Amino acid sequence: MNVIRIALIVLVVLTAGLLLRGQGARHQAVRRLGLVAFALLAVAAVIFPDATTVVANWIGVGRGADLLLYVLLVAFFGYVAGRYFHDKRQNRHLTALARRLTLAQAPPPRGLLPPKGQTEGPASGKTSQT
Repeated sequence: MNVIRIALIVLVVLTAGLLLRGQGARHQAVRRLGLVAFALLAVAAVIFPDATTVVANWIGVGRGADLLLYVLLVAFFGYVAGRYFHDKRQNRHLTALARRLTLAQAPPPRGLLPPKGQTEGPASGKTSQT
């Protein structure tokens, strides 16, 4: 098995593992550091395009363009998985809010209302009509 295959498998597993973890401050920091590292590597690839071919040959990929494609596939997978989990969490939250709002605005059940012709109780000072 090539080094690139192992590296891609490890990157995919690590990306999935990071995305499955919680959304605390540490997780946000790791995501931001990853984004900064990705941006720096992208700028370096633009400034030194031959470097991608050298790195690609070193890890067992034929061309630098293929290496960039593989890296972008991993990044895209991470983005799609992240959006999926974010949307899933947001949908659960919106569903809970909609349920609370519906229950807060719902009229009381009919069985709890006093029958017609009767008062609300002795505290109102009225008597029931029979």
